[in-house]
Amino acid sequence: MNRFYDRLLGHPRVGEGTAYAILVAMGTCHLLNDMIQSVIPALYPLLKDSYGFTFAQIGVITLVFQLTSSVFQPFVGSYADRHPQPYSLSAGMVFTLFGLVALAFAPGFVAILLSVALIGCGSSVFHPEASRVAQMASGGRKSLAQSIFQVGGNGGSAIGPLLAALVVIPYGQSAVAWFALAALAASLLLGRVGRWYALLLAASGRRRRTAIAAAHALPKRVVDKAMAILVLMIFSKYFFNACMTSYFTFFLIGKFGLSVQQSQLCLFAYLAAFAIGTLLGGFLGDRYGRKYVILFSILGSAPFSLALPYLGLGGTVAMAVATGLVIASAFSAIVVYATDLKPDKVGMVAGVFFGLMFGLGGIGSAFFGWLADLTSIDFIFKVSTWLPLLGIVAVWLPDVRPANTTHTT
Repeated sequence: MNRFYDRLLGHPRVGEGTAYAILVAMGTCHLLNDMIQSVIPALYPLLKDSYGFTFAQIGVITLVFQLTSSVFQPFVGSYADRHPQPYSLSAGMVFTLFGLVALAFAPGFVAILLSVALIGCGSSVFHPEASRVAQMASGGRKSLAQSIFQVGGNGGSAIGPLLAALVVIPYGQSAVAWFALAALAASLLLGRVGRWYALLLAASGRRRRTAIAAAHALPKRVVDKAMAILVLMIFSKYFFNACMTSYFTFFLIGKFGLSVQQSQLCLFAYLAAFAIGTLLGGFLGDRYGRKYVILFSILGSAPFSLALPYLGLGGTVAMAVATGLVIASAFSAIVVYATDLKPDKVGMVAGVFFGLMFGLGGIGSAFFGWLADLTSIDFIFKVSTWLPLLGIVAVWLPDVRPANTTHTT
């Protein structure tokens, strides 16, 4: 198998410094993985019409997918911390491939549930272990590495619904099978990454080389308090982002009379700023410290978000772009900061925070939809824009600045 990957993809080299080829590969695979995931919700109207599903059945499909793709991530990450498997990333993408093919030809409700469960399991395997690999390839620039990885996911989430509209909706459920090609490409690329990972394990004799960081001296009470603050930061960021991604177009259409196409372009501007901010946060986190990037990212976006509901069209879009640019820089810093607090549990911590990202995003979207039905779209934007003020609690995070040493397992 190793010879196959070397012949097909070239022989991966293990060296000092930042392994940009591995980071780009991981970002690309993250793009393909999240693109595939975002196709599933875009498929719901077609499935509802084809099979006569109720909204409750659609909700069960979402529940199964969310459970397998988010709730399992901490457990997968915890297992990987104790038993690293270099080729598990490639194997996980094979689950996704089989799930896509099964979904394309699923004859009914139960088969669809099994299909999305397979896709979700593939995602659960991918995210925590991929975060570990990104940190191993960082050469000490962990925030930058996490940002390169994360921006791929942001791009995939944006591209998926567009491809679904172009490919799946016109040609039907069976067209989902074409996305299996993306899973196959990702699996092959992750095979190369797995080969690099295996070489790194062999070079280190399967012993962890971990920098003695300031976090090691922190008492458990302080670490637990810091983790609780980070969870609150994730809540603030992804509840706000859920309102933006799900309802910003409705807000613009209702307040300014934009067409659907015009509102989608405005949403794209926010998402593009979000992607740029993700990379920016990586550079700043390595240079100035993760704590200060988290504080700046969440709390610093508040002036822009608070002004957003009260301006004209140009000002609203400008504030949305500024908010996306600033608030997006937090996630990579949060994940890396958390792994600095628990350096022996990188996979588990990454799984927890990616699971929270997916879970809170879904809960936030449902909550603001429920609240909008009771009140109005204008009201939920006035409420959601206060969420970044929760960033003030980041002041109480301990200042953790570990030495720039690569973690290997």
